[in-house]
Amino acid sequence: MTEGPYHHGNLRAALLERAETVLTESGADGLSLRALARDLGVSHAAPSRHFRDRRALLDALAVSGFDRLNERLRAAADTPGPVPTRLAALGRAYVEFAVAHAPLLDLMFSAKHADGSSEELRELGHRSLDTTAELIARAQAEGVVRAGDPARLAQVAFSTVHGLATLAVGSLLDDTPLAEATDLALDVLLTGLERPGR
Repeated sequence: MTEGPYHHGNLRAALLERAETVLTESGADGLSLRALARDLGVSHAAPSRHFRDRRALLDALAVSGFDRLNERLRAAADTPGPVPTRLAALGRAYVEFAVAHAPLLDLMFSAKHADGSSEELRELGHRSLDTTAELIARAQAEGVVRAGDPARLAQVAFSTVHGLATLAVGSLLDDTPLAEATDLALDVLLTGLERPGR
């Protein structure tokens, strides 16, 4: 079989793009390098130039997902305005990503926690928490967020937005629109984070 238009540097990106589509439609079990090669019209040996095996493909997909998530969260954290507004923007960005890319997010976390996961994956997986902790620390310095370990507070914040996204993906919010549920969850979260006596 002759190779298609992806063999001069574009094949890796095309494989990842197609892999994410398959992941969304069929789950991780539906992914194979041979099937991806067939879908892209290249020889079944061609993907091995970029991914030594299926695990390497899944790890690369997880890295790509974390890169995109971290970019969105960093952009939200860097939005001009008061820190509580930026924390709310960060929470919304996480919920939007988690709901829009639920199968990818599952893969990202499972790859990060897998035995033998790469240092890159673990570092990328912690970056979103670090971004949140940095913003919380800044809010503490400004006197608007309660005292406490910023990393612990960030974990609680993440559990709130991740839990909400999980309920949304599972269609467990009943008749409550996601935007309304997100606003309420963030309001409750930010009220809980406020420094007592403000």
